[in-house]
This record gives sequence, C-alpha cells and structure tokens, in this order.
Amino acid sequence: MSKQDNPLFDPKNRSAETALVHGGIERSQFNETSEAIYMTSGYTYPESAYAEKLFKGEIVGHNYSRFSNPTVDTFQKRMALLEGAEDARALATGMAAVTTAVQSQVRAGDHIVASRALFGGCRFVVEDFMPRWGVTSTLVDGRDPENFLKAMRPNTKVVFIETPTNPTLELVDIEAVAKIAHAGGAKLIVDNVFATSLWQSPLKLGADLVTYSATKHIDGQGRALGGVILGSKELITGDVHTFIRQTGPSISPFNAWIMLKGLETLPLRVRHMTESAARIADFLGDHSKVNRVIYPHHKSHPQYELAKRQMQAGSTLVAFEVKGGQEAAFKLADSLAVILISNNLGDAKSIITHPRTTTHQRLTEEIRLESGITPGVLRISVGLENADDLIKDLAYGLDQI
Repeated sequence: MSKQDNPLFDPKNRSAETALVHGGIERSQFNETSEAIYMTSGYTYPESAYAEKLFKGEIVGHNYSRFSNPTVDTFQKRMALLEGAEDARALATGMAAVTTAVQSQVRAGDHIVASRALFGGCRFVVEDFMPRWGVTSTLVDGRDPENFLKAMRPNTKVVFIETPTNPTLELVDIEAVAKIAHAGGAKLIVDNVFATSLWQSPLKLGADLVTYSATKHIDGQGRALGGVILGSKELITGDVHTFIRQTGPSISPFNAWIMLKGLETLPLRVRHMTESAARIADFLGDHSKVNRVIYPHHKSHPQYELAKRQMQAGSTLVAFEVKGGQEAAFKLADSLAVILISNNLGDAKSIITHPRTTTHQRLTEEIRLESGITPGVLRISVGLENADDLIKDLAYGLDQI
C-alpha cells in the first residue's frame, strides 16, 4: 500500500482545517515546507514551439503573472477546496472581486436586481457605474424573496446580494433567490464576506458566483489587500478570466502568499471570534442603554430561523443601536481602551465602526434610514482578544452615555 491508496490523499476527502493547511501546494525542486513566493512578472520557455503551444492554450503553464502565477494558483486552489467550488480567481481587492464578478456577466442593455442593503462601494458599482455602460438596475428590500421576483425583467442577467448585509446584518434567503434568478435566466452572485466560507456555503444553496474581500477574515491580521471570486469552471475560466486578463485587477504573488498563510489559521481565528461575538451580543441585548442588538444567531434577530437554517453560526460581526443617537455612539466609541475605531473587519483586533459617518457616509440619509443605519448604530468586528475584556470595555463605554 502507498500513500496514493490512502483516502486522504484525495484533497476532497479532507476537512476544511486540513485543506487550509495543505491544499493546492505544488512544491518546487527544493521540496520546501512553506509555500514558495514566485515574485516574477514573466516566464521563459525552453523553445519557441513551447511558447506557441502555451499561448494557444494547448498546454498548461504560465506566460504572464497578470494571467496566472504559481503562488496565486495555490491560493486559488486552496480557496476552491474550502468553498467547494470548481475554480477560483484571486484579485487585488475585494471591490475588484465584486466589480469583476458583476461586470463580467452583463452587457449593454442588461438589467441587474440587487438587494438595497449593500456595502457602500458595492452599491456604487450597481447604481452609479453600471448605467455608464448601459446596464440598468433595480434595488429591492432583500429580506423578502418576493421582492426579487417582482423586480425581474426579461433582460435581467444578474442578481447580486450580500448576506448578512453590511452593517445591519440583514439576511437574504440564498436558496429562494437562486431559484428566482435561475427561473428568470439570471445568475446569482453572493458576497459572502460577513458569513465566511466556514459558516455559509452559497454555492451549495444555488449561487453561481461567490465573492470575498480576502482583506478581511482570510488575511485576518490587517496586512494586505485581496479578493476572490469562486464558481463553476465554465464561468471562472470564461467571462471572469477574460475580464481579469484584459482589465488587470490581478493580485500580487506576495499578497497571495500572505493570504495562504492566513488560511492556515482561518478556522481557529473565526471560531474564537464567533464565540466571543455571540457572548457580546447577549451582553448588549440585555443592556438598558441599547435599543437593539443585531446578530444572526441571537434570538432577537427578526430572521433568526433563516439564520439558523442558512448559517452554521452567527459569525464575527455584531451591530447594535445605542440610545442617544450619534452623540452617544461617538461617546461610547471614544471611551474604549481595547476596541479600536476603524472601518475594517475580520481582523485579529476588535474594531468598532460608526457606519453613518464612515462606510455608508456617501449614501443619502433617506437611503441610510431605509437600510436601518440610524445615527445610533455601531458595528463591531470581534477580534481575538479575551471576550471578558471586550465586554468590560463595552460596559465602560456604555456607562459614559
């Protein structure tokens, strides 16, 4: 018997934790333990005929790092194993991933249906950028799948959602919306950043493409920017790869290597952060100075049953609304000693954000209120600190209101 006969020799038989340590590695002649960083823009060929075959696609290889790179390939393969996807492409940022996923699937004259509760940059792509290329859009309240059905048109080619949403953690029923999109001849794109691949699997629920800002939980330590698109081989090697090849939003090999190192500890980090987030949600939910706490697996969440069905856990983000509006929210945030004021998320360090004046500042007040972003709303990205310390920090902040 050899190791090739061992069932675990097939990466598909390995758990997520194992795949995230070993997946996708193609070692060089030096048999290195850690993945190599191939910091090169171009490649040489043994002979001209080899180069011709490579450029024709008759043989597999690398010809330019804008198209492919060995380090980037390893990251893509590892992400595909985690997500249960046939293929993946890594990009320079999360917004590059969203923009590429959406734009690669539409043409002038097409129509997009999107949930209105989107990250500000994502909403800008759908509402402001796409009309410049002749693509119209309709934004709906994503909490009710019927709203997507009513918005569908004969020329709808993409349905785009994020769930849970940023920052108010609304949920969209992925399975129900996927059926609506496919019945109308459209593809469903899901931004899965908040849930992470560990707690939610959009492709299994019917999504066609899934996007991530790898900057968040995948790196998870505030070091580098990155994004990922995952889906079927047909979609990824077709329109998605063509868009990347011709527009150039490629990730650098060094950043891809950082993401690989982040993936090795992703389950450990996300599980700890999720456990702490659940405890913080319970604390905030019982506090007299908090109007409402928003956490998918907290029983007060209006979509709690959907959250339990669609997400294996509540993930790492908690939103809450303090009494006293923006002034009270600022007082709380400014008094914290451990939790940092920033606009990032998924970091090892806990971060608090006032969405109304930062990430969603560009939106009108009407749109913000429509999305539940009131002046008193704060979003916490729970990090790796001791949960008791984080609760004490928040308790002190609430005492200052």
